[in-house]
Amino acid sequence: MKIWFNRWFTTVSHYIDMIRANPDKRKFIIYGTSPNPDALYLQYCDHAYEEPEISGDEYIEYCLDFCQTHGIDIFIPRKENVQISKRLSDFEAIGVKVLVCPDAKLVETLDNKAAAYQLFLKKQDEGVPIFSIPDHYVVNNIADFKKAYQLLKEKGHEVCFKPVIGEGANGFRVVKEEIDSVDQLLRHGTSFRLPFSYACDILGQQETFPDLMVLEYLEGREYSIDCLASQEKMYVAIPRMKGDGRVRELVNHRELIEIAHKFHQKFKLPYIFNIQLKYNNGVPKLLEINPRMSGGMHISCLSGINLPYLAIKLLLGEKIGGITPRYGIRASHIEKEMILKDGWCQAP
Repeated sequence: MKIWFNRWFTTVSHYIDMIRANPDKRKFIIYGTSPNPDALYLQYCDHAYEEPEISGDEYIEYCLDFCQTHGIDIFIPRKENVQISKRLSDFEAIGVKVLVCPDAKLVETLDNKAAAYQLFLKKQDEGVPIFSIPDHYVVNNIADFKKAYQLLKEKGHEVCFKPVIGEGANGFRVVKEEIDSVDQLLRHGTSFRLPFSYACDILGQQETFPDLMVLEYLEGREYSIDCLASQEKMYVAIPRMKGDGRVRELVNHRELIEIAHKFHQKFKLPYIFNIQLKYNNGVPKLLEINPRMSGGMHISCLSGINLPYLAIKLLLGEKIGGITPRYGIRASHIEKEMILKDGWCQAP
């Protein structure tokens, strides 16, 4: 079977290896594409192609054409997940299974952090509490940014902000009152903490800017829960605690596992998804939900669960057995050099 990964994180190379090393000894041919011909995960693929710099409906047409041209059986997308979910029937019509949630409206909501927060607050009002939501405001101009900052400070919060739509920590900053000292400037690296005055100077350059979420900064430990499910059943939820530096630990955290099950019971998100929460004063509060494989899921797979391959089995309608992860595993990683194959990535 032919599997295609489009515009993924570098860590998808781990998932490619896991799929190849599946316990059923099933053979796969892996295709990878990226606009960057030196993207490292392309080195792990059997066939690699350079993607054009396009998006939206034009990109979906490119995807459909790529699938037909190369006889793709399974498409595991990252880029344009929302649009791909909306066009799922077009992929099914040409015989392609797509590892994406078929509920396009839910995928679109989860892609927008503000919309996701509003959805869960609404469920809370309806008597179906699932997540605790951080205090927050959505702003797109400097006056509202200053007002949101002041309101959160009055509630006793340290304040941070991040884009409403974005991945990982891109655009995330914690706001501090004081400017950097000379010592900080000369002896320390770039920080995610930004002086309030500097943030205002930057954001005030434009009359409006893309929607920004200004919210309480959560001081406690952060957890990422990698989940495997069909629409009918949740098979496993593996909490991964972010320790100091690059250390991660797989923990049998009953409260977080129950939260993940409660979310799935209500929304039936299938295949693989990831829930990120962070504690504040003993309360786990939602950061975001990714309806796809997370960038750090390979750490959760150290539990002995081959999550990417099992997700493919669910996508193909195959049964999987009982799953019991190993917890208590602590892990980290080191950088490793890699010699790139010349001329490996083919032009689009």
